[in-house]
Amino acid sequence: MATNTNQKLAVLIDADNAQASVIQELLAEVSRYGTATIKRAYGDWTTQNLRSWKDVLHTMAIQPIQQFSYTSGKNATDSALIIDAMDVLHSGRVDGFCLVSSDSDFTRLATRIREAGLVVYGFGERKTPEPFVAACDKFIYTEILRTEPEEAKPDQVPLAELPKLPKLKPLLLNALNATAREDGWTTLAALGGQITRSNPAFDPRNYGVAKLGELIRQQAAYLEVKEVKSGEGDAVQTHLHVRWKAVPARA
Repeated sequence: MATNTNQKLAVLIDADNAQASVIQELLAEVSRYGTATIKRAYGDWTTQNLRSWKDVLHTMAIQPIQQFSYTSGKNATDSALIIDAMDVLHSGRVDGFCLVSSDSDFTRLATRIREAGLVVYGFGERKTPEPFVAACDKFIYTEILRTEPEEAKPDQVPLAELPKLPKLKPLLLNALNATAREDGWTTLAALGGQITRSNPAFDPRNYGVAKLGELIRQQAAYLEVKEVKSGEGDAVQTHLHVRWKAVPARA
């Protein structure tokens, strides 16, 4: 997916369903897509559950939005975030939203924002329900943003129970078939854009590498790559092109 780094983004954080320990890395990730002109975190700040957020809010200049839990079992935080998001949407002040939560309650909010023509980046843990992931233009699992492994918690979902990542080969070949020219070649940019459109949570870092080009080069068993230069002099650029490797004919 092509990224306009001049975008103005509203970062809205469901503090009840996000980890304060990863927010610094998360905001650094947001800066890859645009500028966070609005940064708000929603929760009942009178409770002890959110005490880990205190220093983070101050250091990262995130505005805390107080929302009391009026009724047991009802999530007033979600409602406050959704109402504010719609206000920001209709104000026309931003080009997109970053919704930080692992809660599927924001699925309809994400689709509504996209219906208005704005981009939605989702951030949440691997346990995030698929409907919310699919409702975003791009979804980033926060586990890949951590610089240090997180300590296991009693209520943490076991790894074996987390949704499995899509198998890589079918994902790449489907995107290749959709973007290849008549000669079978496609650009790395077109390939990456098609993959993200079909699978918003796709990220090379989920598969242990930093860049898509590096991931593609590792698939030498069935993909062929070549470097194509364009431009002249100091303006020369190198682009990676990819195609399905032909199967050698049998003798």
